[in-house]
Amino acid sequence: MPMSFPSDADLHAQAAALGQRLQRAALQLVTAESCSGGWIAKCMTDIAGSSAFFDCGMVVYSYEAKQRLLGVRAQTLEQFGAVSREAVLEMVSGALINSGAGIAVAVTGIAGPGGGSPDKPVGSVWIGWKRRGGYARAELFQFEGDREAIRRHTVAAALHGIDAQL
Repeated sequence: MPMSFPSDADLHAQAAALGQRLQRAALQLVTAESCSGGWIAKCMTDIAGSSAFFDCGMVVYSYEAKQRLLGVRAQTLEQFGAVSREAVLEMVSGALINSGAGIAVAVTGIAGPGGGSPDKPVGSVWIGWKRRGGYARAELFQFEGDREAIRRHTVAAALHGIDAQL
């Protein structure tokens, strides 16, 4: 039996509803994405009129990009790795600092098929959320499936978490 994951229609509906709530809250979103490759930003900007609730997005795969664009400390990456609570908290905070947005989401993980390890298996994804002036929150997810399924689950969980911050 095939693994189920959020469809394009599911993600579109989730993003559209979130966009309305962001607009009502007068908040713009910034995204800092690694394993999702800009998919969260794509979902949000697929919504007509998204400039009312979407500020910008950064796709940061390399350590250097995480440091340069988001201010993630080299020490954090060396000590904990890019796929860590510490890294995602610095990513989400850096996204807010380097944007005009009022709320941020950051994701970093291992979408596979390779790159996993015993302590960080394929499907491990850290997602962080933060509102300007508030405290960052991070959660570790363990998604199942292939690269596509893991990335789709990541986008859905990230959008859900933004909604929970409103």
